[in-house]
Amino acid sequence: MSLGADKFLWDTRTFVMAIINATAHSFSDDGIGGKVERSRLLASTFAEAGADVIDVGGESTRPGAAPVPNGAQLARVIPIIEAISDSVDTPISIDTSSLQVAEAAVDAGARVLNDVLGFRNEPELAEFAAERKLPAVLMHNQRGRPHTDVIDDISRGFDESLQICTDAGLDHSLIILDPGFGFGFGFNADQNLEMLRRLPELWRYRLPLVIGTSRKSTIGAVIDAEVDQRLFGTAATVTQSICAGVDMIRVHDVAEMIDAARMTDAVVR
Repeated sequence: MSLGADKFLWDTRTFVMAIINATAHSFSDDGIGGKVERSRLLASTFAEAGADVIDVGGESTRPGAAPVPNGAQLARVIPIIEAISDSVDTPISIDTSSLQVAEAAVDAGARVLNDVLGFRNEPELAEFAAERKLPAVLMHNQRGRPHTDVIDDISRGFDESLQICTDAGLDHSLIILDPGFGFGFGFNADQNLEMLRRLPELWRYRLPLVIGTSRKSTIGAVIDAEVDQRLFGTAATVTQSICAGVDMIRVHDVAEMIDAARMTDAVVR
């Protein structure tokens, strides 16, 4: 997979997606709201640390969070994407399930789509990705769906998203799959842990996998730690995920998790 000068050669190393939450209501208390200069500095720090993608989103996915109208998302993310794209060469992804927001973000400099609803909310996003030849991260989201078995649940979601992509003419070589770790995406702590144990069962898709365990409530439940005390718990889930075949990790603590990823890669790749 190529993003301009950036080459993503899967199976060679673990790639790192850095998180910038353009909202004041992030579950992890790292939301920067509309503070453009702060986001520019944060992006520069992430780029210097070695992040491969910088993910910008304007809508919280924490449990119980209210949907954010497109206008509010645009007001949050577009100035930040413009500022970051002027400051660093690292590819930017837009974390949204809205076609309107995605179109504006790509025009502002984003080069990757990251949809936590896997194009199931607005299938037109797949057509947009196909038209622009944009890589897309498609998450399985279990919220509001009946649970049977963790991997079966994820597989059904992936199958639906991949069919939408096929119908839209989006080349599957541009797709990255995300199983949707976290309370906010419909899985409880035990189910999230089971997901990590059974990640190798998702190799059958023969597509790269990304996972976002960073600072999540499941870690807090296991080690009895507040969100700002989950660094080592996150590192453990990152290491486990890489050992299980994940190709990209989505994280807040970029420098620390790059160290964890490099050490794990040295052992397992």
